[in-house]
Amino acid sequence: MKTKLIKFEDINDSHKGFVLAYGHFTTIHAGHIRYLKYAKSRGKKLIVALLNDNLENDNDKYAFSQSERAEALNLLSIANYIFLMEDKSFKEVVGFLEPSIIILGKEFENSNDTKINDAIALQISKNGQVEFHAGEINYLRPDLLHNTKSELSEKRKKDFIDTCKKESITKEKILSSIKDWQKSRLLVIGDTIIDQYAACEPLGISAEAPVVVVKELQKKNFIGGAAIVATHIKSLGAECIFLSVTGNDSLSNYINKELVNKGINTNLVKDQTRPTTLKKRYIVDNQKLFRVSKIEEHKLNKKVEDQVISKLRLFAPKIDGIVVSDFVYGVITKKILDEIQKLSKKYSLMLFGDLQCSSQIGEITRLKNFSLICPNEKEARIALRDKETGLEKLSQILIHETKAKRLIMKLGAEGFIAYDATTKRIKSQFFPALSVNPLDVTGAGDSLLALMAVGLSSNLDMITTSAVGCCMTAIAVESMGNLPISKDKLISKIINVFDK
Repeated sequence: MKTKLIKFEDINDSHKGFVLAYGHFTTIHAGHIRYLKYAKSRGKKLIVALLNDNLENDNDKYAFSQSERAEALNLLSIANYIFLMEDKSFKEVVGFLEPSIIILGKEFENSNDTKINDAIALQISKNGQVEFHAGEINYLRPDLLHNTKSELSEKRKKDFIDTCKKESITKEKILSSIKDWQKSRLLVIGDTIIDQYAACEPLGISAEAPVVVVKELQKKNFIGGAAIVATHIKSLGAECIFLSVTGNDSLSNYINKELVNKGINTNLVKDQTRPTTLKKRYIVDNQKLFRVSKIEEHKLNKKVEDQVISKLRLFAPKIDGIVVSDFVYGVITKKILDEIQKLSKKYSLMLFGDLQCSSQIGEITRLKNFSLICPNEKEARIALRDKETGLEKLSQILIHETKAKRLIMKLGAEGFIAYDATTKRIKSQFFPALSVNPLDVTGAGDSLLALMAVGLSSNLDMITTSAVGCCMTAIAVESMGNLPISKDKLISKIINVFDK
């Protein structure tokens, strides 16, 4: 289907009675696609009313012109028509087009915006329908059911390159900026995890009970949690201090030895009341069968907490930023988080944070006034207790709630959206996942957090850093287990993506 652009003078009776969607669509991402696909499902034809470049009572402009945004919508091939609103109000558009249904995002349901409410009132007065729906939320996409792996790979690479061109991001600019990473000095604090992978041979189903029986062949330990974030940072060329709490056990000694050998200033506070966290995954033919975790999730006692704070105060004057990698196993207490905030103000430190709660309960909104936070969509919705708001509005609500200067909204297999709130109007850009059939997604978020912290603390801008982060995560998911990614390996990946 070919999407057609129409203006006011083009409207005639053939354009009436359609489904009508509305917005500015600054940068197309998964949230917009969900919304438009739902709107299209509500009727035979869809018209998208696309806002003009300038906002009323605002001298600033959208990041991309109306023609550029129309072109991006056109490439989706979802809408039948894109109506360029120019200087027309939404109420006027409704009057011209006489749609059968207007589909608006959930954020407009109780809006105080008179321009929206006037249009809704007109639609209702003409016995038309109005729905508030942001589209169906899916955390997994079955793309490989509809395209081959090579087709998807080429499409995503093309989308990535097109995005870089639009943002004036070149291979040369990225490679030049990497030289400055060695100047960055970061402290990583959070939960230490050992990820153990056990390769198994399948033996079948037990005759005694309906359970899978496997024979363990070999096992291997990988550094995980906040420890792998520190390892990535060091491998990328920056200086790194690692601060964490572990048990008083052999796993703690293993972690300490591994990190020290990698040149990381390692500071492990021993807690007699907990073991070092171990996550054991059983693998059959490169497929994870199940996981067994050995953890304690209680908060630190006062003695251990004070030891951690004492070390934070010791290192704060010597660093550029603090990276908080919170797996909600008790290390990042409120008192420690408050101390991090105080030290950030005192020494002008950048703060980078990620809070992962796949099997735990945690809220990313704990991380206030950070330079960057990196939740996935599910974590953001849990924290905000919001299942329905459109993705774009949800991201802006999260930025407002946390007062974050920047945000990475991770979308799993689709990629992520980068938001920069340091500008007058929040700038956003979607980056597709370059790997279409990852071998192991464990640690992809850790690699992204590490890269973003190194790049931003080296004064690289948010969107360019995000482009490099896109390449970083593509490497992270290509191998089984959480492995540190070196600067040289990242450079090779960047060259490969841009040159082929």
